[in-house]
Amino acid sequence: MIRFEQVSVTYDDAPQPVLRGVDLTVPEGELYLLVGPSGVGKSTLLGAVSGLVPHFTGGTLRGRVTVAGRDTRTHKPRELADVVGTVGQDPLAHFVTDTVEDELAYGMESLGVPPDTMRRRVEETLDLLGLAELRDRPITTLSGGQRQRVAIGSVLTTHPRVLVLDEPTSALDPAAAEEVLAVLQRLVHDLGTTVLLAEHRLERVVQYADQLILLPHPGAAPVVGDPAEVLAVSPVQPPVVELGRLAGWSPLPLSVRDARRRAAPLRERLAPHTPDGDPHAGDGEPVAEAVRLAVRHGRIEALRGVDLSVRPGETVALMGRNGAGKSTLLSTLVGMHTPASGSVRVGAVVPHRTRPAELLRHVGLVPQEPRDLLYADTVAAECAAADRDAGAAQGSCRELVGRLLPGVADSAHPRDLSEGQRLALALSVVLTARPPLLLLDEPTRGLDYAAKARLVEILRGLAADGHATVLATHDVELAAELAHRVVILADGEVVADGPTARVVVSSPAFAPQVAKVLAPQPWLTVRQVRRALEERERTV
Repeated sequence: MIRFEQVSVTYDDAPQPVLRGVDLTVPEGELYLLVGPSGVGKSTLLGAVSGLVPHFTGGTLRGRVTVAGRDTRTHKPRELADVVGTVGQDPLAHFVTDTVEDELAYGMESLGVPPDTMRRRVEETLDLLGLAELRDRPITTLSGGQRQRVAIGSVLTTHPRVLVLDEPTSALDPAAAEEVLAVLQRLVHDLGTTVLLAEHRLERVVQYADQLILLPHPGAAPVVGDPAEVLAVSPVQPPVVELGRLAGWSPLPLSVRDARRRAAPLRERLAPHTPDGDPHAGDGEPVAEAVRLAVRHGRIEALRGVDLSVRPGETVALMGRNGAGKSTLLSTLVGMHTPASGSVRVGAVVPHRTRPAELLRHVGLVPQEPRDLLYADTVAAECAAADRDAGAAQGSCRELVGRLLPGVADSAHPRDLSEGQRLALALSVVLTARPPLLLLDEPTRGLDYAAKARLVEILRGLAADGHATVLATHDVELAAELAHRVVILADGEVVADGPTARVVVSSPAFAPQVAKVLAPQPWLTVRQVRRALEERERTV
């Protein structure tokens, strides 16, 4: 169905190809998962399937890519639209209409699908993706995860033979991600749809994959094979595979169920030990406080009676399903919304009554769309401006970019970076000012495991220096690794607030993989298990 024959792609002004010598076949009715570190060319490979590379991105494509027998060099994307459906990393760039229902119908209108068929498919897709209640909503009022589901739905309605998806679950809560992946699996199994998807959160998707395609580094030939075999040599691995390697299991488990079947001996080894916790955080006067906070978006009550306090050195994870109010709460803390009732304070100021220049001394926000913070033409210029604005030493921002994502060139334009690289740049811009309160909205979207580990290290360092962090995230592994507290929102209200171990272990939806494998023992992360096993070795 998809055939790459000695394909290389070189972008204009790039010193070397981002893809080189790619030779692979994706058969009809298979789900292939594309993995690899950030910036290795995963989005480029996907774009070559849909024809976006090189017709829209520019650059030079050598070799041959065919989809259902059509050569993507001689067929532009619109001439492949009846065969290939594509969902990119940025749902907003995907939309052409104003409302959810219109967006779901647009692709079918373009292909001349009869009206009665269009109506039936729209209804089916609304139900499949849990969008029925949002059908009349303007797309601009949706949360990031809701937009992502609409983008996926707008492609599903056209019934393409090939689906190409770039990070399709990155903005989805765990339950919504499972629903989307179940739909994709049903399309593969029941309709013979061919699915090629790239995803950094391998813990969500690897068990659904028939085969893995690993791009180890830029320009490297892909490694294609059985998921367990490829992950054994992969630089990126989900926690359940990392735990399997630590425990010496063979073959490596791909799912929590596989791992639990083998975990009894590991539980016995860990029984005398308890997880090492982070030092107690959260002493002193709150750096941010909300009391009975309510916020409205028109007729929609986005937050209701929210009480939240954050103290110096504390890291708080905001969790909850898409549309629960997480982004609204963060936006209110930087003065973007005026409370309908209740109060909010950051440091000694009231955010919505404070000039932005003054507010920046108290709080910094990295939004879901990092491009909203990026205005310069190069990474170097962006970093120089961040240093000036923050009054920081020259090179401070650039050092942070280098720590988060090594190898990003000073001359690179922010728009040409991958989603993960753009996020790392935006994070660095905000972190340069070292605000007492740091707010992060989906900070690991588009980041590979290595980049995420570097982010965790930086945020731990800030917490040790007394900086408070509130992060809205669907990444349960990040919350387990980093957060002192977890606050769960549902329909604009706080439904849980407590220590991370207590809140996430008691929730099937928000428990990390290690907690599910080793339950009822209280382990959350591979790092905790590794430390306990090393301690056991020293004392034996």
